[in-house]
Amino acid sequence: MSEEWIGLDRHAKLMSWCWTGFLTAVIAAMGWAPTADSTWPDRWWVLVGFGLVWLATVVYMVNRCYGRTLLTAAGMEFHTFFSRRKIGWADVTRIEKRSHRVRGGQWWDVHAVRSQGRSLRIPGTHTTRRGDRDFDRKLGRIRKFLAAAKV
Repeated sequence: MSEEWIGLDRHAKLMSWCWTGFLTAVIAAMGWAPTADSTWPDRWWVLVGFGLVWLATVVYMVNRCYGRTLLTAAGMEFHTFFSRRKIGWADVTRIEKRSHRVRGGQWWDVHAVRSQGRSLRIPGTHTTRRGDRDFDRKLGRIRKFLAAAKV
């Protein structure tokens, strides 16, 4: 089989950036509100604390948005904003579609379960849309590469 890249499409990246902007506004409001009261003697630590929370949120969103996976005959190569990792098909026992539900909604992603039992999230394979055809296509391609490698 030839190599194939899996990643988020333009619309998914745009939605990720919209959520990042929304979270930035919420965190900025939460950080500004306590400092608006002039009776607080040491307000700087509140701004630093919320700034660190904001930075962690933005780093997480960018890493998740721009993560991609290269499928090859030998295995998968995970490419995220901060790391690179290779996993051979011999180490993968199965590919799972996982659902996550919180009060704000639901999302799905794909995990590779390794022979040691520890699973790894596959970059570029998450969605918030129910019945997303692009997500199902990616899941099918990963499973097809795994099945071809196991033969």
